[in-house]
Amino acid sequence: MDNTDVRSWDNTHFVHPWEGMSALGQNERTFVETARGIHIFNGNGDRLIDGPGGMWCTQIGYGREEMAEAMAEQARQLAYFSPFSNTNSIAARFARELARRSPGDLNHVFFTTGGSTAVDSALRFVQFRNNLLGRPEKKIVITRQKAYHGSTYLAAGVSGKERDRLWLDKADQFAHFLPDVNPLYRGEGQSIEEFLEEKIVDLENAILTLGADRVAAFIAEPILASGGVIVPPKGYHRRCLEVCRRHDVLYISDEVVTAFGRLGHWFASEDVFGIRPDIITCAKGLTSGYAPMGATLISDRLIADVAGRDATFSNGYTYSGHPVCAAAGLTSMEIIEREGILEHVRTVAPVFQERLHDLSRIGIVTDTRGMGLMGCVQCSLDGDKHSALKADYDIGARIDAECQKRGLLVRPIVNMCVMSPPLIITEDQVHQMFDILEEGIRAAEQCDGE
Repeated sequence: MDNTDVRSWDNTHFVHPWEGMSALGQNERTFVETARGIHIFNGNGDRLIDGPGGMWCTQIGYGREEMAEAMAEQARQLAYFSPFSNTNSIAARFARELARRSPGDLNHVFFTTGGSTAVDSALRFVQFRNNLLGRPEKKIVITRQKAYHGSTYLAAGVSGKERDRLWLDKADQFAHFLPDVNPLYRGEGQSIEEFLEEKIVDLENAILTLGADRVAAFIAEPILASGGVIVPPKGYHRRCLEVCRRHDVLYISDEVVTAFGRLGHWFASEDVFGIRPDIITCAKGLTSGYAPMGATLISDRLIADVAGRDATFSNGYTYSGHPVCAAAGLTSMEIIEREGILEHVRTVAPVFQERLHDLSRIGIVTDTRGMGLMGCVQCSLDGDKHSALKADYDIGARIDAECQKRGLLVRPIVNMCVMSPPLIITEDQVHQMFDILEEGIRAAEQCDGE
């Protein structure tokens, strides 16, 4: 097929997520046509390491015949059932397996279509519970600048990436934003410990100012992924949970990115950050990207507050608990356990992080940060972390272009490049990935920014 025709069809008919109107119909996107392991192949047949792992989601890698067979067999047996009035054994089994691996008493699984709908469902459940408890004013959700929780209405309302909030209406009446938790931007001379205290005070003061009788929940990504892989100071999540408990505020841990092995554990909330939240949202690695699915995990304590009441949680989706997606999730989970992928991540992550932070030697690199198999390289042409040079706004895209020439796909976000490769990446492949990334950054550095 003529790629010229296909590109024309893409530009004419396919409206992409986060579609920029200024370049509408004129994009030169990379076509990804096939993939195996940690590699994708573009429209020219060139092989590239998938640095962003699809979009934080291809945990077990591409081209798994076992996954394809499990999904095909389930489709042959039963492609769909209505979750509103019926149930299905593979969906029930998947819910059980998720509950078994979740922290604390998060034993109730509400299946959704992805991460955004998982967050929307969590927020709607919080509203539902407070309505039944006779607390209709307790609806405000505290969130953070640079947070990303999704693009559906409620989820977008609690997302704090400035550029995503410019042109669409939001449910602002339900959201209150705390300042950035990126330690890179702490005050001059301020220690990490002092910065941490400031962030905890921010949360408690917000609850006291708004009124604990009006604040329903605090929602937080363990690591702010799309905001630039921002890692809050050590102890931040545990301290925030303590504040929430003091004021009867629910803690929602948005693990859409960090769950299912990205940090070397099924869930990061307890095993990495030492907290047992009231609700966890997840998606992405839930099926390793083989099928669209999300889930909202709710604690026994919260369910007990609404069980037995004459009320209906009227929130749901045609594809909740979809059997083919559930088959994909179960099979991915079985592969992760059988192949020891969680343990592998914990082994290879130190190498990944060492190579990531080694990039700070490059002049235009202003920060490197990450954890597990998540990383971000932040750049500025004048080397200033506070720089707002116009040329910096496309430096991530230039780095991506230079890396693609050399066999690596990265995800550019303005002046940042984020990486979250498939969890099966080997130590040698980690070195190869960062060798190319360094070459790409140095090549972009030579550009005069015009």
